[in-house]
Amino acid sequence: MPEAVVKPAYCKTALNRTGIGGYRYCLNPYFGCAHGCLYCYADTILRFASRAGKWGGFVAPKVNFPEVFGRELRRKRAFSGRIILGTVTDVYQPAEAEFGLTRDSLKVLAEEYPNAEVEILTKSDLVVRDADLLRKLQHCSVGFTVTVPDDGAASALEPGAAPSSARLQAAGKLAAAGIDVWAFIAPVLPGITDAPGVLERLVGAMRDAGVKEVCLDALNPYPASVERLMVAYRAGFPRAVKCLERYLSDPSGYLQALSGELVALSRRHGFYVRPPRPLRKKERREREKGKVKG
Repeated sequence: MPEAVVKPAYCKTALNRTGIGGYRYCLNPYFGCAHGCLYCYADTILRFASRAGKWGGFVAPKVNFPEVFGRELRRKRAFSGRIILGTVTDVYQPAEAEFGLTRDSLKVLAEEYPNAEVEILTKSDLVVRDADLLRKLQHCSVGFTVTVPDDGAASALEPGAAPSSARLQAAGKLAAAGIDVWAFIAPVLPGITDAPGVLERLVGAMRDAGVKEVCLDALNPYPASVERLMVAYRAGFPRAVKCLERYLSDPSGYLQALSGELVALSRRHGFYVRPPRPLRKKERREREKGKVKG
């Protein structure tokens, strides 16, 4: 995968409200994401950015983000509500190693509101670098998204992200440092993530890494992501194509069958596995638009 074009930018706001259930605010210090995950739904934000290029091919670090974030926090007389880092970008994508915007934002949080409820979601092992700051936050947890246990398959689907094995190792390091870690199997890719034995291996590896909870989510069937996935399925996972097509035609039935397997998994491994949520009405409409035949 070609390296993403990095063009620094400036932001007017940093702490934004989010509609994601369970969270009040989100932080996204970067616009765009170099991970280039084929199934990503975040490329829908491109309709708001005429200057952007192909999703996965550009990153705009918001270089004044920590400064703006600090000002916003200091203006608040009281602060409450959970914050999630990384809703439309990965806050530990490769550019973070150079720009350090996520680290600087965590410093602001640790200084201004160390008791804030903070969750980070990432596909990068770079988060281990910031273990010192994460320990200063009294209510912080880190979630690692892992879609498949095999590094080769992960590279085909998430070409710019860290290998799955590196993410699991990072989860183990943070857990050993006393930081709460959880795992996000998302999306469950029909015929790939749920192929015979794959979920068992993946959940077992997460348990061994010290993960306390595993959450799963269904594929968001946005037309652009379905189109990208179909190309990848036919090229690298031809036997799974029909599984993807079945999911697109009947997601509710697919998720119901998967939920039964997850109950058995949770019992075998001794921790909670949260099943995928049903598709929202908007996502069902997008499925109809992006439905693939043949």
